[in-house]
Amino acid sequence: MAEKWSLGRALRGMFTRPQIDDTTWDDLETALITADFGPDVTEATVDDLREKVARFGTTDPADLKRMLRESLEERFAAFDTTLKLTERPAVVLVVGVNGVGKTTTIGKFANFLGRYGRSIVVGAADTFRAAAVEQLATWAERGGAAIVRPEKEGQDPASVAFQTIDYAKRNGTEIVLVDTAGRLHTKAGLMDELTKVRRVIEKQAPISEVLLVLDATTGQNGVMQAEAFLEHAGVTGLVITKLDGSAKGGFVLAVQERTGLPVKLLGQGESIGDLTGFTPHVFVEQLVD
Repeated sequence: MAEKWSLGRALRGMFTRPQIDDTTWDDLETALITADFGPDVTEATVDDLREKVARFGTTDPADLKRMLRESLEERFAAFDTTLKLTERPAVVLVVGVNGVGKTTTIGKFANFLGRYGRSIVVGAADTFRAAAVEQLATWAERGGAAIVRPEKEGQDPASVAFQTIDYAKRNGTEIVLVDTAGRLHTKAGLMDELTKVRRVIEKQAPISEVLLVLDATTGQNGVMQAEAFLEHAGVTGLVITKLDGSAKGGFVLAVQERTGLPVKLLGQGESIGDLTGFTPHVFVEQLVD
């Protein structure tokens, strides 16, 4: 079985050569494109590095590696990746099209917050599919969170959101995660539903975050699918799922620059603990080394 491609491995071969030459630049461009940085970010990064290498008059690949790390860190650091969860209860709406890993992400996020001693309740406001409620209940249990289910089949999503906030207030629960419908049946219908959910919640408590879940394996297509959410849902941050380490790591920067929104959480595996916050310098170090 062939060894899995990764950006770090590709760069290691490049940076152990005796000196920077034309092949270095070609290989760097190919490596960044393969890692899903996208053509615009790749071109800008390579042009920036060429200018710096010429300015400092270096031919040492170790200098290029350091410059690459600094250049990427600077671009990542332009976004505030902090989760803003200071309100009590802190209400988080989780949005995204079906199939991106929204349900599993909510369970993993509950587990992530629980590790910091926070109490969490999940609201099953995606009432369109009965299976969605059961799946969410399973993941909420794995994540150590309480769950508020619809009281009847096909219940209005906004009323489930209302019940969830009410539960949090009555029980002193610190963080509320509200699942929402992911079907893009019609842009107008979906956005009307989300608007209603938001309006009902905001009568009870401010919304701290609206997190859009994106699947890294779909690349730029995923961003295009999610444009309705980006345009209408008041998204404050992104969660990238199915991120295969440095093989697709460039998608994180590409999607931030494409949407203008920070990536706040990363999902890099299947188990309940495989969700982390996003720290730019740590991520770049893992990506490049």
